[in-house]
Amino acid sequence: MERMSLVGSLVAAAVLVPHASAMAANTDPDWPCVQRKVPQLSLGQVWNGPDLPPAAKDWSEDPSVSALVEEVAARRLPIADAQKKIRDFAASVPAGQLAPKMAMLEQGMFDHMDAERSHVISGISRYAHRQLEMAAELRKQASDVDALRAKPDADQDEVERRTDQLNFATRIFNERAQSLTYVCDVPTIIEQRLYQLSKTVSETLAPKK
Repeated sequence: MERMSLVGSLVAAAVLVPHASAMAANTDPDWPCVQRKVPQLSLGQVWNGPDLPPAAKDWSEDPSVSALVEEVAARRLPIADAQKKIRDFAASVPAGQLAPKMAMLEQGMFDHMDAERSHVISGISRYAHRQLEMAAELRKQASDVDALRAKPDADQDEVERRTDQLNFATRIFNERAQSLTYVCDVPTIIEQRLYQLSKTVSETLAPKK
């Protein structure tokens, strides 16, 4: 039973294997999340307003727009507060500058948050790859401890020491695996925030009734 407990403690490695439906949807076999891997977004996924002019790409050269992009993109800022900042900004802009300013804001939010999302996805992939390496290491350690225990003349103190090491490493592995399940939600959270903020920008451009 003790041997089975060592091997059984590694069952957590299964969290790194995508479900069959996720594997069918993903082209990366090492992607650990149930959510489909989409490294980059397209503007059309989050923006349903008018086409953005080429000048919108110069958003970083406008201090007021650039500062607002940084503010509203930060996930620590409640979405309602971020939306209010966008509306307040739109209300402060002269009518003749509203459309170009809001186009720059939309382009800026998209560029900033899509880059952040891609960075998170890259981090998830690196994290998951390390988990796979750790799982292999743990399986080897478990096998070594089992082999040591099976020896008639095994040093019981050594067996206990290595078992404790294995249990500690397994606990760290499981904690990392649990953290990974939460991190997998972050790209979706960023995408949803971007969509909500983009909708707010679009509403500021709607004709007043």
